[in-house]
Amino acid sequence: MRQATSLLVAAALLAGAAPAPAAFVLIPMDGAQTDHLRAYGVCYAALAAGAKAEWLLNYRGGSFLVEDYAGLAALCAERGVSAEAVADPAPIYSVIEENNMEAVPLTKAPKVAVYAPPAENMWDDAVMLALDYAGIPYDVVWNDVVLAGGLSQYDWLHLHHEDFTGQFGKFYASYAGMPWYDEMVWRYEAEAAAAGYPSVAAYMGAAAEAIAQYVEGGGFLFAMCSATDTLDIALAARGLDIVDALFDGTPADPAADAGLNFDAAFAFTDFKTIPDPFIYEFSDIDTPRSIAPADPLNKGTFTLFEFSAKADTIPCLLTQDHVATITEFMGQTTAFTRPTLKKNVVVLATVDGWEEAKYVYGNRGEGFFSFLGGHDPEDFQHFIGELPTDLRLYKNSPGYRLILNNVLFPAARREDLKT
Repeated sequence: MRQATSLLVAAALLAGAAPAPAAFVLIPMDGAQTDHLRAYGVCYAALAAGAKAEWLLNYRGGSFLVEDYAGLAALCAERGVSAEAVADPAPIYSVIEENNMEAVPLTKAPKVAVYAPPAENMWDDAVMLALDYAGIPYDVVWNDVVLAGGLSQYDWLHLHHEDFTGQFGKFYASYAGMPWYDEMVWRYEAEAAAAGYPSVAAYMGAAAEAIAQYVEGGGFLFAMCSATDTLDIALAARGLDIVDALFDGTPADPAADAGLNFDAAFAFTDFKTIPDPFIYEFSDIDTPRSIAPADPLNKGTFTLFEFSAKADTIPCLLTQDHVATITEFMGQTTAFTRPTLKKNVVVLATVDGWEEAKYVYGNRGEGFFSFLGGHDPEDFQHFIGELPTDLRLYKNSPGYRLILNNVLFPAARREDLKT
């Protein structure tokens, strides 16, 4: 069990036997917070400025306790983030010690990368929206960086609506002949040829393998939407010819699935691929609700599990929120069917009324991964070409908080984390 006096208090006491009271700022993350999403950005900025901070798991919605420094109050005011001055944090630590709570030191501002093609997409990325709104800096990387080993310079990598199987996002049936689709196909094929790969499937599969190696070496991976299942399909299918020639409409031999190497996948096992280009689905990993969504007026919900903050620190950190039940949102990959989940994967949230996981976590080698189903937490059924979500209208979004939990995950000191 952690000591009652935190690292922040201990650091303040080093100045002498009778120091002046240490000054801290509590950034509450319960209902008192005026802008939950920008609060993450304030915490990130404090870490980047060299300030000490702690993530108070399960305390007032997963609040942040930050060492005060010149400019912190002004930053909170500028970004509309609620903050409370704390002269003596001892009472806070007393509450944490006696309850299912924990204070996790945050020691660095993670270097963040978002995986996205260099050309403009016809769909937005919820994580980019969250990072931009929160004020957290990031680099956009693509296969040239990934295949050259450039991910090693980053602490955290995000994947969103990418297709690692080489099937061009399964957009053929609905968008073949559209200028943006034809340009995308041409670009991927030209990139694959220039990089020396015989097909787009081989090219994207190599990128998937490099991403897996990044995680095995200690990286943090967060994926949403179709990047979740297509990554695992590509890893399991390396070296196999299971993807049909895209345009002839003839499904590949189902027996080819028998050669899949599920050990190579992150989260999923025993799944069946769907290579038919006229079906907007990659495999049976995803819920059938992605094809036939619920009534938008009755969206449904998913519920976060409650974990022990002291014994299961990582899952607890990833599920910090001011509510436990969140409105469902769809995507090309919306949620994960339970039979396809590996036994060592930790389920963080389940879809109410369905045998499905919405949010999962696991480790691979020295690194960690988490997958969240759905495309945009505040757009139930986001369509290609729609305007991006305006997060000024959703600054207290519990779904977007799950994304930002992942961004700060690498900031946590590893020796204090438990799984």
